[in-house]
Amino acid sequence: MPNLSLHRYVSPLLHVLVWVSLAAMLLIFQPLVWDGSLPAEFWIKQGMLFCMWLSAYYLTTLVWVPELLFENKPGLFILAILATAIAVVLLIWKVELWFNLPQQMQQILHPEGGGSGRDGSMLKWMIAALFAITLLVLGIGTSITAVQKWQADALLRKEEALLRKSLEQQKTSSELSFLKAQINPHFFFNTLNNIYSLTMLDVGASQQALLKLSRMMRYVLYETQKDTVLLSQEIAFLKDYIELMQLRLSHRVEVTFKAPNPLKEATIAPMLLLPFVENAFKHGVSALQDSCINIAIRQEQNALKVEVHNTLFAEKDNSLEQGSGIGLVNTRRRLDLLYPGRYALSVNEDTAQNEYQVTLTLDLS
Repeated sequence: MPNLSLHRYVSPLLHVLVWVSLAAMLLIFQPLVWDGSLPAEFWIKQGMLFCMWLSAYYLTTLVWVPELLFENKPGLFILAILATAIAVVLLIWKVELWFNLPQQMQQILHPEGGGSGRDGSMLKWMIAALFAITLLVLGIGTSITAVQKWQADALLRKEEALLRKSLEQQKTSSELSFLKAQINPHFFFNTLNNIYSLTMLDVGASQQALLKLSRMMRYVLYETQKDTVLLSQEIAFLKDYIELMQLRLSHRVEVTFKAPNPLKEATIAPMLLLPFVENAFKHGVSALQDSCINIAIRQEQNALKVEVHNTLFAEKDNSLEQGSGIGLVNTRRRLDLLYPGRYALSVNEDTAQNEYQVTLTLDLS
């Protein structure tokens, strides 16, 4: 609060300081070096000149600059500045004539009566100097107002850019939270349905499945609240999921899973890879035909490559966008939000091996 109060008074104090300095330099100190005692009318005229400069300055900064210059009317602005400067000079000249200052100053500066031949040129010089100083005052006002507007516009653009960035971040964060909230129930609905089926066939296997599921739930409830997790955690989660799914598969299904060995630790968005594996188990398994699911995760420098192949069955719709439910659609959206320009996702449904192949290359640098 004290800083705000100080900032509020800085600009007025600066104006007062500048005008006092200008008045002292041009209107007081310079006349005092002249010989002789100056009449009271001279100081009145100096005070009136100071007031005219003040009026002309603020007329320029508050009216001419914003109403003409900033409105793309440079011609009218120049005319207004010239007219203001001429008006100041004419008014001051009228005041000098009214106070009979030219004759009084002649007597003071040349009491012996000399110098009359130089009066005309001196008068012209003084009028030109007054006109030039007035233009300088108006030019300073124009420059200061233009710089202040440029700074204000730059600050406004910066604040708008920060606001847009903040809104985009909030939107992205909200959308990612929504997408993760969709993925998690989608996974658990399928898994619980599998365990329910398994309890009717093998109680021991269902107990193992519940143990793995509890470990997976702990990961989902606590780790997925973070923006990123360790790659080793994500791979361990996938391994638990694959082993859990294998408990209900028959001998007709062959499942292989290869993980990086040794693993180079990195960070990755949580549960980003699960929908690809889940899709393979959902569409690559048949109770009547032999089938296979091959999952391979490799590291190539800073890139992570995930390949998921599963048997393609004619009676099943294995489309990545249409047949996988909520999970894979949202995974593509999550990739767009989290890794824009840093991933490549390819889907191949027409292979010689009659397989559905998904390959994801992700830049984790």
